[in-house]
Amino acid sequence: MPSHLFADRPAPQPPERDAVDALINRTRLLRGDVDAVRRDSSVIDDDDPQLRWQRALCELAVHQLDDLGEHLGQLRDGIPHATAAEPAGGPSTETPAEPPTGSLLSRVGSAEWNLLTDEVSWSDELYRIFGRSPETGALSLDELPSLLLAEDQPLLTSMVTDCLVDGRPIDGEFRILLPDGDMRTLHMTGEPVLDADGCTASMWAVLRDVSRLRRSQHIVSRTRDTLRRQEQRARTEHRMAVELQEAVLPPWRGSLSASGRSARGLDLAAHYLPSESSDLIGGDWYDALPLPDGRTMLTVGNLTGHGIPATSAMAMLLGALRGMAVAGVAPGAVLGHLNELIECSAQPALGSAVCCRFDPESGTLVWAQAGHPAPLLFRNGVGRPLSAPDGVLLGAASGVIYEQDRVDLLPGDVLVLHTDGLTRQNDRSAGPDMLLGLAPRFAQARTAQDCVRILVEELGSAERLDDACVLVARVDT
Repeated sequence: MPSHLFADRPAPQPPERDAVDALINRTRLLRGDVDAVRRDSSVIDDDDPQLRWQRALCELAVHQLDDLGEHLGQLRDGIPHATAAEPAGGPSTETPAEPPTGSLLSRVGSAEWNLLTDEVSWSDELYRIFGRSPETGALSLDELPSLLLAEDQPLLTSMVTDCLVDGRPIDGEFRILLPDGDMRTLHMTGEPVLDADGCTASMWAVLRDVSRLRRSQHIVSRTRDTLRRQEQRARTEHRMAVELQEAVLPPWRGSLSASGRSARGLDLAAHYLPSESSDLIGGDWYDALPLPDGRTMLTVGNLTGHGIPATSAMAMLLGALRGMAVAGVAPGAVLGHLNELIECSAQPALGSAVCCRFDPESGTLVWAQAGHPAPLLFRNGVGRPLSAPDGVLLGAASGVIYEQDRVDLLPGDVLVLHTDGLTRQNDRSAGPDMLLGLAPRFAQARTAQDCVRILVEELGSAERLDDACVLVARVDT
């Protein structure tokens, strides 16, 4: 059992005033710094849960510093006593005026319940907290639970019983309903007061209105939970986007030949390079598909956007592209149909693509492009981009006709198809010239996989703004 406080206990000595003044000044300075941060965050985007959480933390810190400053002020000045005389003509029927907003007096009150005389003494501040007029009288311990929410009444009863019977200090919170229907959260601390014989004579308590503080804490908790849910949803969507991408794209991420995937007359290899932020799974694709007539379809492309919408749209386009290629549709017509497919989709987007068809019998490559970087042809240690036929971005216009071009490939030629994320980096000087500069090394490479390895060594560690795909086709010698 804790040691009891006696009614004739000596009054505590107040702390040194200068020390408390110093603490108050430091609190005010800190409060000003936090308030400056709060003002800076007041113009942030409300749609961002992380920024809302940061702003809520600033609000909570300001409220807590306000409370700290007010408590220190009371510690310095002492608890005020109600000494105002009643006006002539009898007691007033008006509720005492509310102290200024933020004042400690509007949020902290005290009470004492005398068990011997049944007298109840409330401070004026406690009447304000409960929204009552002093003329209505203070509430007894039996009447007090009637103002609490039903689910909080057992808590108050238990605290009071423990205090009066077992001499335990009171420390807990409960909610009350005011006459106007407003709800407040009160934090109650108290202790029994014993007489000279060690018997409980009365119970003394301090009640503090912590409604504003609890609302701020609730906002912080709610925004934090929203942020966590958003992060969890983002991780789930990222995982689903990766799984969808891996399911749709060819299972090879290195050499096609090494995994048994090859095309007549071509040695093929490909690689996917993630962006600087691995969270940005986009709609990039690559594919090399041997066709029933012995020819090979080569394609790379990308759609705007990231995440599941981009990867699902990419899966739709790539499936359609494969079907049309197997059906013998020419590259230019394939892109025209893809453009119409994007226009008819529920989520319109923009995309770029290159579609090629290689004939190993004639060594001819027929290709078309839709707003995409042209393939790079490396021959005898020299690289150049192919002259691009006309073609606009997929989804940019209706009724577009995509032209085709034809180029003859020779044994040993290396053809590099890539998405624009490979050369669009933080370094604005990056571009196709960076790839063309690899021509001497490609001339020494024996396989398409060697060429991919060279590309990854040069560009794999670069800080890309977007993910990228590269497909290398080396004409068999």
